[in-house]
Parts: sequence; C-alpha cells; structure tokens
Amino acid sequence: MADYDYDLFVIGAGSGGTRAARVAAAYGARVAVAEEYRVGGTCVIRGCVPKKLLIYGAHFAEDLRDARQFGWDVPAECAFDWTTLRDNVLGEVDRLNKAYTTTIESSGAEIVHERATVAGPHEVKLASGRTVTAERILIATGATPHVPSCPGHEHGITSNEVFHLDSLPRRILIAGAGYIANEFAGIFHQFGSHVTLINRTDVILRGYDEQVRDRLLQISTMKGIEFRFHAEFRGIEKQDDGSLKVEMTGHDPIEVDCVLFATGRVPNSGGLGLENAGVEWDDKGAITVDADNRSSCDSIFAVGDVTNRVQLTPVAIREGQAFADTFYGNKPTQVDYDCIPSAVFSHPPIAGVGMTEGEARQKHGSVKVYQSDFRPMKNVLAGRNERALYKLICDADTDRILGIHMIGPDVPEILQVAAVAVKAGLTKAAFDATVALHPSMAEELVLLK
Repeated sequence: MADYDYDLFVIGAGSGGTRAARVAAAYGARVAVAEEYRVGGTCVIRGCVPKKLLIYGAHFAEDLRDARQFGWDVPAECAFDWTTLRDNVLGEVDRLNKAYTTTIESSGAEIVHERATVAGPHEVKLASGRTVTAERILIATGATPHVPSCPGHEHGITSNEVFHLDSLPRRILIAGAGYIANEFAGIFHQFGSHVTLINRTDVILRGYDEQVRDRLLQISTMKGIEFRFHAEFRGIEKQDDGSLKVEMTGHDPIEVDCVLFATGRVPNSGGLGLENAGVEWDDKGAITVDADNRSSCDSIFAVGDVTNRVQLTPVAIREGQAFADTFYGNKPTQVDYDCIPSAVFSHPPIAGVGMTEGEARQKHGSVKVYQSDFRPMKNVLAGRNERALYKLICDADTDRILGIHMIGPDVPEILQVAAVAVKAGLTKAAFDATVALHPSMAEELVLLK
C-alpha cells in the first residue's frame, strides 16, 4: 500500500469541503484542507449569510413606515447609515470565519492557507512550491460570478464586491434576473437607491412557479424598481464625474453610479490542474462526477457548486457528508436530489419545493391546483396593498402533493416545514385534516380550497 502524506486532501474550505474534511477527520482520517481566501466559502464569507443580514437591514425601511399605523411614533425621516450596517455585517463574517477555522482544526484536520492545484492522481501542488500526496483528493472550490464580456465590463462589480462598497450608490443597474439579482434589487431599493434591473429575456427567476414570479414582478414594479427586458450590454463607459454610462440593446442608454453583475455563477475549476490527473469537466467547467462524487479519476472527487448539480449550500453540505460517510465512515450514502426546497429572499420573499404547476401538468397531465391569494393581516393594518399567494399542486388521481409555491412575508420559514410533507409524499387530505393555527399566515396552507 502506498504511503501518502494524507488520507484526504480537500481543496476549498467552503460548506461542502469543510463538512467533508471535519467528518472524515472525526472518523480518524488524516485530513488537510487548502483555502487561498477565507475559511467558510462563498455562502459564509460573501454570499448567503452576509446577504441575509443586509436583507434584515433592508426590511426595517418598510417596518419603520408600517410601525406608525401600529401606534409607534416613528420620525417621518429616518436616516440610514450604510457604513454601520456594512461594518457590522463584515464583523459577523469575521466571527464566522474564525468559528469555521476552529471547527475544522478541532476535528483534527489541518488547514493550509494557500492555493492548491492538482499535480497528479494523488498529488497536490501548493503555491509555496511544496508538493504533498494523498490517497484521495476532494475538490470543493465552489463557483464564481459570471461577468459578461462587453467593453468596459471592468467598471462593474459582482456579488463578491458588493458587501464592501464605500457608499450606497444613488442609482444602481443590476444585470440578471435570477435570485441574486432580485434579492439585491430589493435590498438597494429599500436602502433608497434607484434600481434598474436588465435582463436578456423577459423572464425573471426561471425555474420558479410562473404565477408566483409574476406576482413578484408586479409588486417590485409597484414599489418603483425599474425593469428593462430583452436588453444586452453593448458597453459601459466611465464618465468624468465617476458615473457609468451603460449602452444596451433595445433601450436608451442609462447613467448610473454602480453596475452589479448578477448573471449567474460558473464552476470555479479553472487553473486547478485537473488535466494532470485526467479529470474531466463539461463545457461549463463543471467537474463530471458519479453518484458517489467520484470524477473520471478514481482517486479524485468533487462536491458542491464546482459540479454544477444543484448550486445550494445545504446540497453541498449533504454531498460532503455523504462523501465522508461513504469513504471514511463505512456508511455508503448518496444524496437524494428530489424535492429540494429553495427560496428567493426578495421583497417579499419567494419559496418553493417540488414541481411547479407547469412542470406538474407536463409530467402528470391531470393536476389539481389549490391556492390562496390574500392580504396578510399586518399589511391590512399597515395600509400596505401587497398580497401573498400560496399554491398547492396535487396529482388529480392520487391527491398527492407534487409542489408548494409561495410568495409573501416569511414564506421561507413556513416552507421549510411544509417541504417535509412534500418529501414524505403526503396528500391534500392530510393537510385538510390538520387543524389551522390561528391567526397565522401559515394556516392558509391547511385551508386551501
């Protein structure tokens, strides 16, 4: 048997890599993790976590206005200080970075704070020039923001840089129509920026239920967010006053103070030396793996966004856990990708699990759709004309729930529990038999007709 420096060498200390490393180490494996940026990965350092904190901050804009209807003496003009929120969020990111570092080290794994690339089936080359060997190599380098190739694209920023802005832009253009674009559109709008969102097509949030995403478009437009569809970049020109002039197809030019690219994320596989071990990847850069996360090289594995299967943090964590359980815990495990819940933390948020109405009709033909289109009690008293929409899609023959899709206050919190019902294969009758919890928004799910 070959003598290796490590049993497992993980490249990337994000959600998937961290879970795999610490679980494998807990099973007794000799593990090292290489990370060239910060421990915690995109989600913790410059993704889900800091973004959600900004969303909490943005919600106060509406909450403070609504509070007056509930008897609170809130000044007409409430000043918002971006740098206070920004610095507090970055402080929390620092805390989490240290916490993740401690978690890995306390499990017995070693952290290597430098870039690592694949030098062979069992070899990893470090930026310092040192080469180490491992029985298995796990690539968990995640994904990176896609930046359109147009003249002047260097003047734009991505979700990596948005958390570090020196000041709030008075006018911001957001390119894209996925969850990142719509979430930051809501954030910057609530902070007082004029937001223009442009997209190559006229469809936002592709993959979510059509009726629900149309409701978000309607509400966002009503709030004052501007949408320009069928628009592609022609170029970005920096003006003498520091503003940016953006040329696009199908629309007049626009002058803004910031351009945020939210046009998707691509697997972060470039320059990893995959060819040195015969690791195959597809035309998008995603490492090709089987159900056990093994690449075309028997000793090299990959989990998380670098495989481009489902780009969600909890999925990467499950893949990392399954890998460690299978190869170090004597518990063969494969991830089940069916019925994965997801959410868009827009204003208001969207959440969904299972098939959309369109998908269900295409696959099952005969479906029943139950829905509730209502004005939440808090919105009524606040004088906010904003309606929630809950949908239940069922198989007409078996009554089994195929999907749940929602838009409204707190729907991600509600859907997490409801997703269990869809995953378990429960029927509409099971919801009907459940007594409503009154008064709550969630009770609408068991009262649908």
